[in-house]
Amino acid sequence: MPQLPAPDYPAEVRARLDADAAELVARYPDSRSALLPLLHLVQAEEGYVTRTGVRFCAETLDLTTAEVTAVATFYSMYRRKPSGEYQVGVCTNTLCAVMGGDAIFEALQEHLAVGNGETTGDGKVTLEHIECNAACDFAPVVMVNWEFFDNQTIESAKQLVDELRAGGEVAPTRGARLCTFKETSRILAGFPDQREGAVAESGGAGPASLAGLKLAKGETGKVVSPRSHAAEPPVTDEEGK
Repeated sequence: MPQLPAPDYPAEVRARLDADAAELVARYPDSRSALLPLLHLVQAEEGYVTRTGVRFCAETLDLTTAEVTAVATFYSMYRRKPSGEYQVGVCTNTLCAVMGGDAIFEALQEHLAVGNGETTGDGKVTLEHIECNAACDFAPVVMVNWEFFDNQTIESAKQLVDELRAGGEVAPTRGARLCTFKETSRILAGFPDQREGAVAESGGAGPASLAGLKLAKGETGKVVSPRSHAAEPPVTDEEGK
């Protein structure tokens, strides 16, 4: 049976989203270019892209719901069903998999008693395997709401999800301190992170990412291993140069 038209947001929610959407749309010469930010915006409201969210985006941008749905289903960052406060993604692409990502993902499925894309009963954690996050020099990598947790092991990953479920303060290896998935979605929509000091916490590349650059520039200092945090001699050729 065909679905009935999606209901609208409550009046006060609709008014707030209309104001936010107007700000986003105004940034683009063509209104439909704001679709990706608007999808993040409605995801920030309910934690996933609902039929109501699709209707809102379509009405705001003068698109059909089919056009909006085609985009929302193409990108994996847009959720199509309720999900957890924390999206825990284990990279299972080639290098991370070889370095332990596959084993971490299997262990977390058993530890949390969920499958891929499923959410724990308390609504805290959604577990999924994800593709490359361009952090191969820190493999295996786990991401929580798109923040990096580098050089993970089975035990460290289990501890990570346990702390998330317990409501503990969890700090990523690189980047700003964690916020919920809804809060992350609003930031991805294009609104500033209002948490004091969060922007400054974002930081830059880690030591493993910069090691090759230092060598290419002829710097002869010690290269720091991201695993041991111990100083290692720089890479040399067979003659020790």
